[in-house]
Amino acid sequence: MVLMDAPLVLGIETSCDETGIGIVRGRRLLSNTIASSMDEHARYGGVVPEVAARAHLEALQPSIDAALAEAGVTLDEIDAVAVTSGPGLAGALMVGVGAAKGLAVALDKPLYAVNHLVGHIAADILDADAGELEYPTVALLVSGGHTSLLLVRDLTGDVELLGETMDDAAGEAFDKVARLLKLPYPGGPEIDRAAASGDPTAIRFPRGLSRASDMASHRYDFSFSGLKTAVARWVEQHEAAGQPVPVADVAASFREAVVDVLVTKALDACERYGVPRLLLGGGVIANKRLRDVALERAAAAGVAVRIPPLRLCTDNGAMIAALAAELIASGRRPSTLAFGADSTLPVTEIQVAEDPDATAPAPLPARAAS
Repeated sequence: MVLMDAPLVLGIETSCDETGIGIVRGRRLLSNTIASSMDEHARYGGVVPEVAARAHLEALQPSIDAALAEAGVTLDEIDAVAVTSGPGLAGALMVGVGAAKGLAVALDKPLYAVNHLVGHIAADILDADAGELEYPTVALLVSGGHTSLLLVRDLTGDVELLGETMDDAAGEAFDKVARLLKLPYPGGPEIDRAAASGDPTAIRFPRGLSRASDMASHRYDFSFSGLKTAVARWVEQHEAAGQPVPVADVAASFREAVVDVLVTKALDACERYGVPRLLLGGGVIANKRLRDVALERAAAAGVAVRIPPLRLCTDNGAMIAALAAELIASGRRPSTLAFGADSTLPVTEIQVAEDPDATAPAPLPARAAS
């Protein structure tokens, strides 16, 4: 018999094209249910916000039912509800926020509105084999919609933005370059497959914001639009000259440019801030080349790398539930209902609309479970 006094939290994530419902008890993952609308966006070559929002509406209830069944719990047993307030696509976020508010009110349970990006960091604590997350740590979050470099001193109270993309996110750049090379959507896996037989040193594509003149004001910022344009020009020149485009070499060289700048800036931050720890998160971490280069170069620099299980790197509700569980454990009060979808929510706002008049959560009574 096991005594459980950690909160049972249901998390809702709808910031982009994946409807994520997760259930955790403290740091123990009970369910991670994801319904993706990616196939519906494939014809457009990218995520269409209106299509994503409609897909969330259709998937939410079945996903909640599936998550509860997988976790072996009922809604009445849930201690708190958590939801992504931002950043993300406004219409998609609204669906999750509305559902979470309705659920919390109907169940008379506390509601925690949290930050999507910090949620990606929280995914790491659900890895039972990884050990305790040490602070401070540098976190590199790379996805289709975000590319951010963070200094995390405390998951629930102190996350500093060191830099972010000034234009395209890395995942978005993969999608656009894949389209240039006439590869299907989503571009990340397709670029990876094409690059497998290519030479990453064949073409020296630019590394954005990596010149000496960029170091003063954009040392930890990223830019991938120039890289995308460089690939487009290179392909256009070859086609205009009647030469075949070596897709494998272009894909491998493009990928190497992205990986190089991501890892270089992340390890530079580790050195500058004296932090020998690097956490990788976000869907683009599924890119094996990125993981391999990060691990190799970090080992040489004496930096320990943590990577959550890949199923928790993409957008999911479990990471949102985990972040809320940590907020509860740290004594943070629940959110009021006076919040909405915030597509540009800064990463420094870990929790949104904390209720100053609410009572801080008390330790839950121990419950027996077989």
